[in-house]
Amino acid sequence: MFNTLFNWRSFLSIVAIAIVTGTAFYSRHLAKKIAIEEKIKIEQWVDASKDIASLNNSTSLNLAIRILTENSKEIPMILVTEKDSILDFRNLDSVKIAENKSYLIDKLDEFKKLQEPIIWKNPLDSLQANRVFFGESELLKQVRYYPIIQLFIVALFILITLIAISTRNTSTQNQLWAGLAKETAHQLGTPLTSLQGWMEILKNTPGMEKIVPEMSKDVDRLKLVSDRFGKIGSTPQLELNDIVVDIDNMINYIKRRSPETVGFSINTFGETEIKAMTNGPLFDWVIENLLKNGLDAMEGKGNITINIKNETTKVIVDVTDTGKGISKSNISKVFKPGFTTKKRGWGLGLTLCKRIMEQYHKGELFVKHSDIRRGTTFRLVLNK
Repeated sequence: MFNTLFNWRSFLSIVAIAIVTGTAFYSRHLAKKIAIEEKIKIEQWVDASKDIASLNNSTSLNLAIRILTENSKEIPMILVTEKDSILDFRNLDSVKIAENKSYLIDKLDEFKKLQEPIIWKNPLDSLQANRVFFGESELLKQVRYYPIIQLFIVALFILITLIAISTRNTSTQNQLWAGLAKETAHQLGTPLTSLQGWMEILKNTPGMEKIVPEMSKDVDRLKLVSDRFGKIGSTPQLELNDIVVDIDNMINYIKRRSPETVGFSINTFGETEIKAMTNGPLFDWVIENLLKNGLDAMEGKGNITINIKNETTKVIVDVTDTGKGISKSNISKVFKPGFTTKKRGWGLGLTLCKRIMEQYHKGELFVKHSDIRRGTTFRLVLNK
């Protein structure tokens, strides 16, 4: 799934880069052509103005008036003296000119930065050398900004596509998790029913008094595992439970199966009862997995401490071990399916824990901090 998503990202990125790059080069080419044409139009306008001022024959005069009229429809321009006194202007916003006295001066400064002016000498006054400053037409601006708009549209398209792909993959993954969990619970159900029947027979069999209770514990354990998988495959009910009792019971369960060189402690900061909305079997599974994870990290020697903080709307549970820690490069990977540093293991324990906490309990599970050779702290956040 990840490789498919990565391939889609790569393909879409290459297509987007190719489209935007090609468009940018072509738009730049068009912008240069339009800019040259607009400059020619301004030069023609200046020449036409000279012809009109010099009062040539009627044919030339008519041509000059036509050029003067047609070439001044789109391009904004300002005619100034040598001392920058504004004589005339064209194609500028008359409303802004009326409302803002500095509008023309600001536009003149803007035009000066764009390009060199065209000199306009009055044929009737050889000493007068006016200048025409001009800006960009709306068409030229649109051509210049088109690649940026297109880049935004392409980026939005890629984002929507990736969200759709991610949502589809998440939905597929959820269906796979649910289907696998339900099938596992179903497959465990049949032999469990048979084992319970055999247990009843063995209870009445002489010499089985010591064996049956131990077998009963294992059967109960299998029933718990089946129940957990059954709840993962459906929407579990949340109830207000005392998590101090739940965590204490799970510590006692793990302690009986741990070396004596491993110490366990629980700190509730003076409170004897802390309640939160949980599903008992699934929450126990999370704590069990975190405790087992800590035991594996410590390799049979060290301490596991659980701090439970009762806050206004949340309950914070920190599970800390004194194991080998997690490297910074692996912290972002520990909850991904299949990731494990153990020689034997499927790499699904922490993935299940995170799924149980975030999807079923609407809480959080993350690595609070980890130091190499000093240990790791996992933080659980539950709603009250």
